[in-house]
Amino acid sequence: MLSIVIPVLNEAENIEKLLLHLVQNSNKKDSLEIIICDGGSTDGTQKIIEKVGAVFSEVTITLLHTTKGRAKQMNAGAAIAKGDILYFLHADSFPPKNYNALIRQEVEKGNLAGCFKMKFDSNHWWLRLASWLTKFSWRACRGGDQSQFITKALFEEIGGYDESYIIYEDNILINELFARKQFVVIQEWIGSSARLYREKGIWNLQYHFWTIYVKKWFGADADELYAYYCKHIKSSKKKKSSVSKEVDKVYS
Repeated sequence: MLSIVIPVLNEAENIEKLLLHLVQNSNKKDSLEIIICDGGSTDGTQKIIEKVGAVFSEVTITLLHTTKGRAKQMNAGAAIAKGDILYFLHADSFPPKNYNALIRQEVEKGNLAGCFKMKFDSNHWWLRLASWLTKFSWRACRGGDQSQFITKALFEEIGGYDESYIIYEDNILINELFARKQFVVIQEWIGSSARLYREKGIWNLQYHFWTIYVKKWFGADADELYAYYCKHIKSSKKKKSSVSKEVDKVYS
């Protein structure tokens, strides 16, 4: 069984479309479960999940209420997953047709973890180039928007996602996989939203993403990375009334 784990926070705009896509584009020969880990949505996301879950009897769709923080949410989903393969997916990313069969084929070949190559929903030349580069097995071209499959056994061996990271948690896991030489790029496209680039500006956002990557390369810890994120990427957002709301934009 493949267990899809999706962390969400206020994804009413995307979640129904994603769930329909996952069911309709799966290979029915392999059993599937979908676990949506909600960090406290207030926009109707949970009601949409429950509505869609009642429609599809052939796929188990579970709504799991968790504490906020993508690493915590994904670990919570993995803990209850029944599948021998975990597939972590962002709410605005849409995998290719027969994605579950493609993942299963790689695992059967001995590739215990990896992702798809990724294409942004934008015609901007830089984002098209960045998308094209994801076809190569280079560490610098990896990120959470490409999704992440990994056997449950390997995920548990690593210890799951490092919950001290509010941002960059995907990359920390990927570092562990590259160190074990367990990472493959499936040469099929997953579509991903460029909504944060459109909101923040392509060059502005790309510069700050690069800076975060370099800071981590030179030894910055989780708190330093998050502080930089809050100052330079999140700063243009309206301030929330509660400190607990500071991680909201991590999901965009």
